[in-house]
Amino acid sequence: MNRSKITLAAAAALAIGFSLAGCSTGSNQADDSSSSASSSASQHNEQDVTFAQGMVPHHKQAVEMSDMLLDKGDAVDAKVATLAEQIKAAQGPEIAELTAWLEVWHAGSDMSGMDHSMSGMMSDSDMTALDTASAKDAGKLFLQQMVEHHTSAVDMAKTEVDKGRNTDAVVMAKSIASGQTAQITQMQDMLASM
Repeated sequence: MNRSKITLAAAAALAIGFSLAGCSTGSNQADDSSSSASSSASQHNEQDVTFAQGMVPHHKQAVEMSDMLLDKGDAVDAKVATLAEQIKAAQGPEIAELTAWLEVWHAGSDMSGMDHSMSGMMSDSDMTALDTASAKDAGKLFLQQMVEHHTSAVDMAKTEVDKGRNTDAVVMAKSIASGQTAQITQMQDMLASM
């Protein structure tokens, strides 16, 4: 596990290094493929920044919710636990990529002051309810909260697809919209069978 974290960190550092190296060359030659690649990574607009700054805390909360559920152990519904693992596996790397973009774009990613009234974010009382729920009740509560959480993420992603400029951010937004829409349907089906 430590090895995969190191590999992920090294890959992220290399990606940032390549992007920064390309931005500092000052070369305007059209045939310089490394310069054009880094230039496409750095081309962005205000919507791209808004998307990344909003999605980082949104994803972090989804990972936190998943951890809360998984910490309840084997008594949690196995299908819900599997879904929580999938959410963590998808959103963890996206957090790292979004954060790296914000660094390249020289845009702040410190959203510690953001309040939980942001669309789809769970309130402190919602988070406490999930944290203190019994293992039996936590699965249903997790699904109900995550449907709302994912719905707002899909809305944020669709706005990025429509108005964003950075091609990598738009690709991620399309992936978030399709992946989380599928998970919403899955969670609604799971809730209907409970």
